Formats: sequence, C-alpha cells, structure tokens
Amino acid sequence: MTGQETPGLLGHIDRILKWSALFVGGTALAFMTAFSTINVLVMRKALNDPVRGGEDLMTLALVVVVAIAIPFGARTGAHIEIELLEEHMSQPVARFSLAAMKLLAIALTAFLAWRLWVAGGQASRFGESSPTLMISFGPFYRALALSFSVYVLVLALEFGVLLGGGKIPKIDLLRGDGS
Repeated sequence: MTGQETPGLLGHIDRILKWSALFVGGTALAFMTAFSTINVLVMRKALNDPVRGGEDLMTLALVVVVAIAIPFGARTGAHIEIELLEEHMSQPVARFSLAAMKLLAIALTAFLAWRLWVAGGQASRFGESSPTLMISFGPFYRALALSFSVYVLVLALEFGVLLGGGKIPKIDLLRGDGS
C-alpha cells in the first residue's frame, strides 16, 4: 500500500514498529558506533587500555538490534521469500500456499518465542551470561521472546488479511508523515 496508511490493528502495529526501530534500534546502533570508535581508536590504539567487557556490550547491543529487526523486517518485506513457483500457480492456489506458510510460520515462531521466554527465566539459574561482565542473558532472551511474539501477531494478522481475500500491505518507508 503505497501512499496510504494500513488500516486496523496492523496499521497500529506498523506505527509502533516504525517508532521502535527508529528510537530503540537507532539508539542501539548509535551506541555501537560511538562505543566501538572510542574503544578501538582511543582506548585500544591511543591508550593501549581497551574497555574491559567491550565485546560483551557490543554483542548485547546487537541482540537488541536483532530483536527490533525481526518484526520490523517482516512488515517492510526485508525477509527473504523464494517465489519460484508462484508465477506458475493460479491466484487461489498461490493464496492458499501463502496462507499455509503463514500458519506454519506462526506455529514455529510461537514455539520459539515460548522457548526463549522460558530460557530467559532460567538463564541466571544456569549461569548464562556474558563472558567478561557476567551480564545475565535472561533479559535479552526475554526481549527476543517479546520480539518473536510481536512477529507471531503480525503473521496472524497477515493470515487474516489473506483469509479475507486481501493483499498483505507492507510498511512504506518512503512516507514522510511520521505515521
């Protein structure tokens, strides 16, 4: 849907995902850029004293970026789709095939979200933490679980659009109205 807003709950999720990607993802990327520049150029090269645990911080910041990117990438069409047979299918068969794949993706992604949530609750008990700073992976597993849960919701809404006979709209990143 170019030039118009996606209606309903999917449109509301799109707005939340855009702002989350902009602020949370942007902040994490800005941190990674600034921190790596300071750590490598100033601390490591000039002072020969790199920040202890710098790799831990960079890795965990990257997890935050990935968590934001999962549902946002799905709504912008950034995920890889292989459409080898779609052009040889009739419209109803192609729609059924896409709906079946959405259902399979919902099941697999929901299972993954559940297991990440459970792992997040058990991470500190099993000593799952960053190697240098010993930051527990629990909150990061839970962030990924929430991200995958949002992705499940997106998939379910897209499935509903397919069942209703519609075409799945994507986020239009070129719109400048802030929605």
